[in-house]
Amino acid sequence: MFKQILLVSSLMIAASGAALAGEQYVDETGFAISGYDPVAYFDLKQSEPGGAQPRAVPGRADITADYNGATWAFASEEHRDMFTANPEKYAPKYDGHCAYGVAQGGKVPANPNLWRIVDGALYLNITPTVVGFWNSDIDGNIDKSEGNWTSLEAKGASDKSWMAIADNNGTYEGTAPVR
Repeated sequence: MFKQILLVSSLMIAASGAALAGEQYVDETGFAISGYDPVAYFDLKQSEPGGAQPRAVPGRADITADYNGATWAFASEEHRDMFTANPEKYAPKYDGHCAYGVAQGGKVPANPNLWRIVDGALYLNITPTVVGFWNSDIDGNIDKSEGNWTSLEAKGASDKSWMAIADNNGTYEGTAPVR
């Protein structure tokens, strides 16, 4: 009897651990997705692949929530409440790391202004050049990312800054969140 209870308990712990997310990417701003509002992406008019996306909406430092070990900023209390009710719907895939980087087998930072929503999921990429590679085969890159994520998820988050990459010059104006 004791062995059965132990076995069932072990299986439950293993199953619950599989559902946990990996370490969220947080850059020098101290916020997930650099302090931009994750819910706001779903209100923006997305461009066709190859076109520039609208800029991400900065969150506010006084409207935040904690999720996946990180602090997230929001443009409104309504957005914060929507996020806390269903964070998996709004949080970017791959714990905020570059989706193309994951497709290539690594965890690298992501620029919050280089985004795309595919089948209701938010994907971020690191530089405009990488967005071109991502857009050349979005479905194939998602398949590769999903296949690689199982082995990458448990690894620590990137500690690099997307803002330090020269290719990102002009992709943002200042930093979020709004103070």
